[in-house]
Amino acid sequence: MIRMLSFFSKFRSGIESVKNKLTSSIKDIFHGKKFDPSKLDELEALLYVADIGVEATQNIIATAKRDCYEKDSKTDLKSLKVVCKDILLDILKGAECSLPSLLSTPKNASDPENPPIILKNAVRHVSCPYDGRTQNLENKSVNGNTYGSGSTYKEDSENHTAKNTFTPFVIGLVGTNGCGKTTTAAKLASFFIKRGKSVLIGACDTFRAAANEQIRSWSQQLHCDLIEGQSGADPASIAFDSCQAAISRQKNVVILDTAGRLPNNANLMSELVKIKKVIGKINPQFPQHLWLVIDAHLGTNGITSALKFHEALGISGIIVTKLDGTSRGGAVVGIYQKLHVPIYFIGTGETDDALVPFVIHDYVCALVGA
Repeated sequence: MIRMLSFFSKFRSGIESVKNKLTSSIKDIFHGKKFDPSKLDELEALLYVADIGVEATQNIIATAKRDCYEKDSKTDLKSLKVVCKDILLDILKGAECSLPSLLSTPKNASDPENPPIILKNAVRHVSCPYDGRTQNLENKSVNGNTYGSGSTYKEDSENHTAKNTFTPFVIGLVGTNGCGKTTTAAKLASFFIKRGKSVLIGACDTFRAAANEQIRSWSQQLHCDLIEGQSGADPASIAFDSCQAAISRQKNVVILDTAGRLPNNANLMSELVKIKKVIGKINPQFPQHLWLVIDAHLGTNGITSALKFHEALGISGIIVTKLDGTSRGGAVVGIYQKLHVPIYFIGTGETDDALVPFVIHDYVCALVGA
């Protein structure tokens, strides 16, 4: 059995600087003293620095004033934390989402002894990461599984619906440039592999320089299959071949890493819409999930672009990355308050295990130091 650290300990260590700054400042304001209304401005500024959001901050200040000042009660640090904690828990109600369908292993799961491969979609050959062998895929098969040539998908092509009844769980990752999608794809792969799932990654970022090299390095470290293409290849074609290969090799989870893009660019956003449409030709369920990766450094400033992604694609979940390197640890609150989309994971570092499922109670306790 895999020994897993609790979310609470991992998350607290990941945002230690945020927690320390928030709780130490609160101590400076309210340490052992009767509630002073003149300190409300300092508390409000502190909450804004943590990027908890305007609505949440105003709610906390109003509640603190009503319960701690107008009632003329002696307020200590513990009382203030209770106020903050209760309000944040109420705001985030519904943000936590379990992963039962992802974590249940299908009966016909892939044979763990079946060696991982790297399929180079556009150049039509397979590189085996352990012995360097290369095979031509034109009218050929690998380990008994036949793969497509990686040609650009066309709407008038023949019916590609897979005859195999095996259905992998397909997750698409989208987001702006530099938000950490590729690293997150690798972390997700590691998360599922450690829980006994077989994973295939589709390298659909054919625009960014060295994107293939980065995800290929990760896939080799994690021993999971990878479908990749040459620079400039059609991302929808790679996504299509990834899903087909996962069905053929009976992989439990497919993770599609897409190129970063600005949501105000209609042409770039249409590429993501095309990916959804193309893999939907294989199975109308694909992708079962489309997760938006948000850089915590942007804080609530990233909400506008997140709303546009959601409007165009119908985002089903959120992953917040880089929380370990920012003072905006409270950004999760403002993001959820605007989008009302479940938050599945929090990124707290660069290692492959620095991605933990989002748990509301543990997040709030880590944030306010409760």
